[in-house]
Amino acid sequence: AMLTNNSNRRPANDANARARVNGPNPRAANNFGHVLAMNPPRAANGFDHAATTFTWTVPILCGKPDGSTEGARYGAGTTADGMFAAPDNVAFDNAGRMWITTDQGEAWRGLSGASDGVFAMDVDGPGAYVSRRFYTVPIGAEMCGPCFTPDNRTLFVAVQHPATDGVENSNFDTPATRWPDFRDGVPPRPAVV
Repeated sequence: AMLTNNSNRRPANDANARARVNGPNPRAANNFGHVLAMNPPRAANGFDHAATTFTWTVPILCGKPDGSTEGARYGAGTTADGMFAAPDNVAFDNAGRMWITTDQGEAWRGLSGASDGVFAMDVDGPGAYVSRRFYTVPIGAEMCGPCFTPDNRTLFVAVQHPATDGVENSNFDTPATRWPDFRDGVPPRPAVV
């Protein structure tokens, strides 16, 4: 589950909080978001995905992996370029790799300092949860809707509202970007890539 963020979450002992810190939500004021993995119980032939109860882990606590974000957690070896904030959508390829798209909204400069995008990672083995940036959207856009073709050769994603989120002085006549056409007089447009 992609838990984009929750700036209203409060410490577990805050009696007035509507949303408190708990096991699957381990940080107060969680501006960066996190990933919750739900694990089915083992069955005779693998896993019971139809079970009514699951265990869970928090493999990724988003933020800056350099230690400046309290509690940030990724796979060992994740670099600053692999960090992300506000996980929003997820897809898995045929090899079992997880692909996450992000939506930092207006706050992208203060959160990651980089535009939203697509991040890929293994979910098991020695490189588990080592996030790598795969694609970055144009300034002011968000990335969503990752979807693979059945043959696993093509990934589709949607680029939403380029030149809007967190971009100052961007308007119809002088937008922050003219993506995807990059031609004078043509406004930025959402698109599927």
